[in-house]
Order: sequence, then C-alpha cells, then structure tokens
Amino acid sequence: MELALDIPSDCAKKLLNGEVDLGLVPIAILPQLKEYHIVSDYCIGANGKVDSVALYSDVPLNEIENIYLDYHSRTSVALVQLLANEYWHITPNWLKADSDFIDKIEGKSAGVIIGDRTFNLSKTYKYKYDLAEEWKKHTGLPFVFACWVANKELSSDFISKFNEALKIGVDNVDGVVLDTVQLLIPKTKLKTYLNKNIDYHLDSDKQQALQKFIKYIKKSSLIKTNS
Repeated sequence: MELALDIPSDCAKKLLNGEVDLGLVPIAILPQLKEYHIVSDYCIGANGKVDSVALYSDVPLNEIENIYLDYHSRTSVALVQLLANEYWHITPNWLKADSDFIDKIEGKSAGVIIGDRTFNLSKTYKYKYDLAEEWKKHTGLPFVFACWVANKELSSDFISKFNEALKIGVDNVDGVVLDTVQLLIPKTKLKTYLNKNIDYHLDSDKQQALQKFIKYIKKSSLIKTNS
C-alpha cells in the first residue's frame, strides 16, 4: 500500500481520475463517481460543533452579500450552499476563493474557511457560523465531511485489516498528539479538538445524514461560483 497525504480536494481529484483505489474524500464527490464503495467503519464527522469548518463574517447572515468558498473541500462548499438555501434563506453571490481569499473577508463579504487555518481565527471576525452545528440545528443529525471510499471493489480481507489499522489510530489520538511537533495550536486544544469535536464512527445516524446530504446534491444544481 502506498499512502499519499493531500488536501481533501486533491484526494477527491485522484479518486475521480482513477489515480488511487481508495481515498479519504469529501462526500460531495460521491455522485460524480461511476462506482463507489464506502469501505470503512470510520469517517471524519461531527455531532454538533466541529470548530474547523465555518463561515466567518463581519456582519450577520442577513447582511452578507458575498461568500468566498474555500477551495480545499467540495463538501464544505456544498454544505454552506445547502444551509443558505434551506435554513438561513439568504442568496449571496458565491465567489471562487484564491490562495489569499481570507484577507478579502471584510464588510459584507464573508468566507468559508476549513482546516488548520481556522484555529487562530476566533477573534479575527465578529461572526462565526460553525457549519456542522448549523446542519445539526437544521436536521437534528450529525454530519459527515469525509469517508473512506473506493472506486472499485476491494477484498474483504483488506477491508478488515484496514479497519483494524484505523481503529488503532482512533484509539491512540492522545499519543499521536504527544508525538506531534510544529503545531499551530497548543497540544491541549488539539487533543480536545481531535477527541471531542471530531467524531470518527460512521454509525447509523451519520449514514442517514450522509444519504440526506447526497440526496440534496443530486437534486440540486449547486450554485456556480463567480470568478
């Protein structure tokens, strides 16, 4: 097995292009795959606040005119559009984000930011709307951002061993944090984030949430972004 570490959007691209057999990919790409198999009991999910996927703004929702969409994750883009359409009832201009889009979040222009870059933004903007928390308010369900997906059938022996390996990782988060260097946030905060904010088990509620989200993507022509 060869392991490649990429941002979510690149993981998705490689799986779609057949460059890899298995990837931890944003669930928004599932309808684009000719064939897909969810092969693991684990995922990247949240049951409430996830803290690392949010819409940041200097004004409340009803005053937002533009939203920059983080290019790192298709799922987060689809999720914020769903929330805008079905829950917040706002119709902003959707703008394609570039590498320095965070600096453009000001006035009535908001932005979706995900991942490590969010850890030190809590005091930068007046409003933060946690997308997983907003989804739960809307649906009563947890949310699945990414899961392990294969673009072909894999052997049951491999899947069993793969799940065992993932379980070792999930069961030893504290040890991983302890061995990590060059952190953007204190280890105590990272430990809380990985143990409390992220929920790794792809249980029945998350499977229901996943199917609900995929159904939305299929029925909705997701809004195109302006360049």
